[in-house]
Amino acid sequence: METGRRLVLAESCTAGLVAASLGRVPGVSRHLCGSLVTYREASKTSWLGIPPPVLLRHTAVSESVARLMACGALTATPEADLAASITGHLGPDAPPEQDGLIFVGVAERQPDTGDISVVKVRRCRLISNSRLPRQREAALCLLALLLEHLEERR
Repeated sequence: METGRRLVLAESCTAGLVAASLGRVPGVSRHLCGSLVTYREASKTSWLGIPPPVLLRHTAVSESVARLMACGALTATPEADLAASITGHLGPDAPPEQDGLIFVGVAERQPDTGDISVVKVRRCRLISNSRLPRQREAALCLLALLLEHLEERR
């Protein structure tokens, strides 16, 4: 990761898998502030400040919620300047239109103003058939988006 960058995660469907994966890397504590695992809608509201009407209108599996999760994580973590978020439905029992659908996002805090802006959100359809492989695939989607963003900022 770029020198001095500090990351916070907001994870839903991966339930902390992205943070756990990054935590295996020696020295990651210089860059990883933590992860807010907001699996339930109530946690998204109380921890990340996502308004209940947004969840009702768009559902938790939406681009809007991925954006708000990334921004909320940065707001909750003043030491971080970069946030990545993931929300989705891994099944079983998902509505057909949401089964295997995830949204990943990246937001940044501007160093000069402190303003927070979303820089990327991506919709991904997972191809794995069962829950654990889908969690791994979802985590990789988020890590790929984060890497893409960091490479563009070099």
